[in-house]
Amino acid sequence: MYLCYNYIIGDIVKAKAFKTLDEQVEILKNKGMIVDDYDFAKSVLLRENYFFLNGYRGLFFKSPNDRMFIPGTSFRELYAVFTFDRLIRNIFFKNILIIENNIKSIFSYHLSKKYGIREKNYLNPNNFNNDSSKSRQINDLLKKMKRQIRVNGSQHSATMHYLTNYGYIPLWIVVKVLSFGIVSELYSILKVDDQKDIAAIYDIESEELIIYLLVLANYRNKCAHEDILFDHRTQREITDTKFHHFLNIPLMDGEYIYGKDDIFSLVIIMKEMLLEDEFNLLIAEIRYEIDKLSGKLSTIEIGKVLDSMGFPMNYYDLARME
Repeated sequence: MYLCYNYIIGDIVKAKAFKTLDEQVEILKNKGMIVDDYDFAKSVLLRENYFFLNGYRGLFFKSPNDRMFIPGTSFRELYAVFTFDRLIRNIFFKNILIIENNIKSIFSYHLSKKYGIREKNYLNPNNFNNDSSKSRQINDLLKKMKRQIRVNGSQHSATMHYLTNYGYIPLWIVVKVLSFGIVSELYSILKVDDQKDIAAIYDIESEELIIYLLVLANYRNKCAHEDILFDHRTQREITDTKFHHFLNIPLMDGEYIYGKDDIFSLVIIMKEMLLEDEFNLLIAEIRYEIDKLSGKLSTIEIGKVLDSMGFPMNYYDLARME
């Protein structure tokens, strides 16, 4: 098994040499990592990819500038963090899908009730924000929606059923073939009254829901593509909430250090948008995985992982707050 990596110096693209599995293990050992089972290490590297596994090595470096591993760091610890990230990614993904289904259902109900059930009704540009600065975005988004309906509709039995039997596709069926990214953008161009009515169902402000949906769509894509999740940061920050204050999250330069653009901000969003039982199960599952990882770490404390995630040490107290 060989790997090849490219990197850029100036305008010149240079390729690193292919490395065998044995050579990959040696690279890790030369940086101070303990590999107590060569066959296990090579099997992991073959199945999981050296490059992606290395995405977690920063936790175990002596410092950002000293890229040697902390003495005692083992390959099994690195793999434990990799596995942990996969497990919590799956937990977050299934809960994002719950919210996605909920918001699509709410959208379709509200807009169908107000504007009608045929495409010519709910896709009418006049149904959206009449601010001239949004006219191009509205037209572009409606084109995207029609394209997704055309491309994905033929592969969805419900859309074909309505087309065959009724000659149109109601919005509550259309939302099933629309991406979450499209739906989140759709909310941003609704009329202000429609935005407020939908946000009120979650008892939050419409401006907050705009950001929440963008953050959810971003994390959904990360989860769906198996990208590294635990230390991901989003471009958009959520606003300060009562939850930040309740957990007594520290401030730096007047800004909360956790729960703004990190995974914990996603947890706060889920606190606002999931049902109580759903959210409590989420926290229980995350806590289980964190506790399990803690038992597998020896060279670093679990607090270092939580800090990278943007989790305060008392994150689980969020489940008991109303």
